[in-house]
This record gives sequence, structure tokens and C-alpha cells, in this order.
Amino acid sequence: MQYDVTAKSFRFRGRSLQLVPGMPLLMGIANATPDSFSDGGEFADVAACVSHSLSMISEGASIIDVGGESTRPGHTPVDAETELSRVIPVVRALRGASDIPISVDTSKAVVARESLLAGADIVNDVSGGSSEMYAVLKEFGAGCVLMDGHNLEQHADVLAEVRASLLALRDKAISASGLSCEHFLLDPGVGFGKDAAQNLCCVRHAAEFTDGRSGVLLGVSRKSFIGTVADEPIPLKRLPGTLACGIIGRHCAVLRVHDVAAHKQALTIANAILGPN
Repeated sequence: MQYDVTAKSFRFRGRSLQLVPGMPLLMGIANATPDSFSDGGEFADVAACVSHSLSMISEGASIIDVGGESTRPGHTPVDAETELSRVIPVVRALRGASDIPISVDTSKAVVARESLLAGADIVNDVSGGSSEMYAVLKEFGAGCVLMDGHNLEQHADVLAEVRASLLALRDKAISASGLSCEHFLLDPGVGFGKDAAQNLCCVRHAAEFTDGRSGVLLGVSRKSFIGTVADEPIPLKRLPGTLACGIIGRHCAVLRVHDVAAHKQALTIANAILGPN
């Protein structure tokens, strides 16, 4: 089953983005970290991160997602002060240069709040939310990405179990924040608590992890399951596999990607051949 998102939108801070079936919005990844799994800290410098973000905007990104703490397996957690020192200068500079919606990839409410004060619009919370985060969302009317990261059993019904988890997370967040369904994107959490086969299932059913009232965000770019399936240990060499996932999962609302121009072209051609359905 694929949910028709033609009439749906993603809302944040008094603005919204329309969601079009078959042509997901592209969320460009801006890693302001020295230990990113995919780019090795290439954009940890503020100027480099902002320049890279502006390049992604010119290539067709609809959202920029700024992260100040790696969430790769085995990462070293950082405190809020360190995360803020990485994220806030990028958010301020990017907001001064563009009106593009800015997302901040954080699970810390204090980082989310300071980022929203600096000009961000959306919180991308891989922890699935917290009472402190709900309060911040309510204060600003911010958009939010909620991710499922619980560990699945080997023989779990991936679609049913992850969808139920995400809808429960969203409904809890709505109850606590007073925001609408359209303020939330639901992320099935590819690479978090799932084996390679389960990750592939998430891609195959990307648009179905919702009840149709919230969009789905799919984040697969350069992830290790692609390397496992394709026998490619180097993240930077996983673009072909990433593009395949994007085309197969193109009925989701948003794709979170490193390579914006390549995804834009691949999705355009896929839609020209296959149509939007």
C-alpha cells in the first residue's frame, strides 16, 4: 500500500512545504562534526559547512539538516556545549544567507531551543522525542522528525512494528506539544536497531510507515547496509546504491541525502519513465 501525499504538507514555524508523490523533497546533510562516518569531518569548519550547504541549495535541496554530533555506530557522545559550538554558528550564517528551512539534527532540547532561536525551523530527533523536546516544539511551533530506533527481533514484521512505533511516538508528541500531524515527519530509522534485510524492507515500504496524516522521511544515504549488500566498505563509494534506494523509496515525503544533485537527476528521470504513481 502506498499513501497518497498529494494534499499533504510539512509545517514548521508558520511555514509549510508541499509534499508531492514520487518526487520527495531533498534534505541536504550538513555535518558540522569532525567524526562523520561518511565525509570524515570535511565540513566541520563553519565556513566550509555553510558553503557546502549553499551548494546543496543551488542543487535543489529543500531543507538543510545541520548536525553537531555524529550518530554513527560507535560514535563518541558530546556534551551540549560542544554541540552548540558546532551548530549555532552554522545555523546563524546559513539563516543570514538563505531563507531555506533549516533542520537541526539533535536529541538535546537545549540544543534544539538555541538553534531555533538562531533561526532554525525543524528538529530532527533520532531519539524519538522527550518531554523537554516537546516543550521546545510547542514554544516555537517547530517541525520535527521523529525516528524509530528500537531493536527489532530477527523475524519481526518490520512494516507493522515500526509503523506502530512511529505512530505512537507521533501521537505522544502531538498530545504534549499541541501541534498538528503535519508538523511531524516519521523516520523508520534505517540503520538503527535493524539488520540488512530489515533495512531493505524499510526502503521497499518507505511510504507506508504512516497513517497518511504525516509524511515519511527516509534516510539511507551511504549507510552501512548498502555496503553490506553491495560489498562496498567505503561510504563515499556507495552513491549508486544510495540512488537505487532513493528511486525505490521515492513515494516517501522527504529523502535525507548527501548528494543532492545526483538524487535530483535520478528522481527526475525515474518520474519521467514511471510517472508519479
